[in-house]
Amino acid sequence: MRRAIYPGSFDPITFGHVDVALRAATLFDELIVAVYAGRGKPGGLFPVAERLALARDAFADEAGGAISVDSFSGLTVEYARSRGAGTIVRGLRAVSDFEYEFKLAHMNDHLAPEIEVVCLMTSSRHSFISSSLIREVAALGGDLEGLVPRHVREALRAKVGTGPGGAAGS
Repeated sequence: MRRAIYPGSFDPITFGHVDVALRAATLFDELIVAVYAGRGKPGGLFPVAERLALARDAFADEAGGAISVDSFSGLTVEYARSRGAGTIVRGLRAVSDFEYEFKLAHMNDHLAPEIEVVCLMTSSRHSFISSSLIREVAALGGDLEGLVPRHVREALRAKVGTGPGGAAGS
């Protein structure tokens, strides 16, 4: 079985994440969307349990059950080993992502040469979306229609207190 993990903070999960995961799921027998539960990024919004629930809801009806959602902490390569995954999937939105992902891939190769890193380009219609930008737009009451799934818009609205015309995108 060809198993891969797609790690990230997913705070919150966006249509860019969903796009990469769905496309990766066509390349592997099983894809695990691995929500990082270690030290959160500065400015994080959702606790791990909520990020897991939002990600599970995002994939509930997708990919014929080939996508599962789990959490992990520690080194990504150690989590991949523990799950029997031979591949780590990463998404690239723009050239600015490349340098970081390049360094990360080489470090992972040093730590676990048996695990491949595969980078998928995010579809152009999602290339500008980042979780941090979504959090900022939500906090300012902006419309997130088309950027995150409906259940994520609702969770953002509840979390940041924007009105029905704001983060929920009506």
